[in-house]
Amino acid sequence: MKKTMSILIVAFLVLSATCTYAAEKIGFINMKQVLLLSDAGKGAAGKFQKVFEKSKAKIQAREAELKKLKENLEKQRLVLKESAMKEKELEYQKDFRDYRRLVEDSNADIKRMDQELSRKLIPVILKVVNTIGKEEGYTMILDFNATGVAYHSKAKDITKKVIKEFNKAYKSKK
Repeated sequence: MKKTMSILIVAFLVLSATCTYAAEKIGFINMKQVLLLSDAGKGAAGKFQKVFEKSKAKIQAREAELKKLKENLEKQRLVLKESAMKEKELEYQKDFRDYRRLVEDSNADIKRMDQELSRKLIPVILKVVNTIGKEEGYTMILDFNATGVAYHSKAKDITKKVIKEFNKAYKSKK
């Protein structure tokens, strides 16, 4: 009798868990896509592009200077005394370190801009996602890029809806 009762309880728990699971409503978003395709993201991309182009121009100009300096150094190698050559090589190495620092600083500036943008936009996006989740009765909405989701149904992807609502929220916030 006890064994039969235990089997019935286990069967009941399994069936009730299955019914509860079937009632769950789960949605998926692509946060990267929201950031890139929203109006705010497109505006930020334009700013990024300007900063990137400016940095790229500085870096390319500095590369050209270093290339000329290296060519001159190689041409003068046979003519200069060893002490003068070492001095020129040290000068070149110093200029090369300055170039590397310029590249690192440019990359850090772009990364900082990206983090600042994310810090500003992600809370607004999450409010929009929360509103959609509450209004439409979602149990959870996952960012399938961040959570390592191996598969998701395209029918459950609400990214476009989030972008649309985020654009409305962002415009009203301006």
